[in-house]
Amino acid sequence: MKFISPKIDYAFKRIFGSNQSQQILISFLNAIIYDGENIIKSLTINNPYNPSQIESLKDSYLDIQATLSDDSIVIIEMQVSKMQAFDRRVAYNLCKTYANQLEKGELYFLLNPVIAVTITDFNMFDETKDPLNKFVFKEETKDFVYKNGELKLIFLELPKFQKKLDELETLSDKWIYFLKETARLDIVPKPLGEVPEIESALYIANRANFSPEELEEFDRRGMMLQDERGKINYAREEGRQEGRQEGRQEGKLLTVPMLLELGLTIEEIAQRLDLTVEQVQQTAENNG
Repeated sequence: MKFISPKIDYAFKRIFGSNQSQQILISFLNAIIYDGENIIKSLTINNPYNPSQIESLKDSYLDIQATLSDDSIVIIEMQVSKMQAFDRRVAYNLCKTYANQLEKGELYFLLNPVIAVTITDFNMFDETKDPLNKFVFKEETKDFVYKNGELKLIFLELPKFQKKLDELETLSDKWIYFLKETARLDIVPKPLGEVPEIESALYIANRANFSPEELEEFDRRGMMLQDERGKINYAREEGRQEGRQEGRQEGKLLTVPMLLELGLTIEEIAQRLDLTVEQVQQTAENNG
């Protein structure tokens, strides 16, 4: 068997956001939000995956939005590549979802809590090695939670999860392993198959269950995400090289005053240090 990677946002939407995925999503959210406790009993997927709309998905966000039985709203997003101001975008989406519950003139008591679950294939928080981190409004010095816990941010950083298959213990362990390693599997391993909802998710992720059109689009999307990562890595390396180059340049300029004191002319210094005459002249003037 070969499986589609759940990290590809189209595949993630298909696995967790289809009409038949309610039990899968309930199990996943109980694992990530409630540490495996069976708190969520039912939910409604507000924007289910529709294979007939796969072309239109190209220009839309592929997050999943669900309403729980207590009317809380959960928005779930998979993000593979780093992007500028991503942390602000997550906070914006959380607040926008909260505010959009009301029409103009409606009363505030109609608002329901919103939870944003964000899964990243990159690290966001250097302050901790834990892959799963949860944020709520708290009093800054006395550490008590703001009334009602209306807004919550949950981040799952996949690179920080290092457990092997035989080390999986909790429901959250197994779901995180599923997200991170499914594309490398060729069978349904026993620790994952023991959870019916994960077994169902693996059935959906089996490439044999996708239409040719879906497979083509998923593969295209996967290559596009790899290209995005490649561009980011290239830009980062270019930045490092530029920084090293700037460092060497700075070192050369620092030697200019000493060479002037030794009696070298500006032209001689420029030639010796591989600088322009203008750079040497400016440095000389700055050092009076």
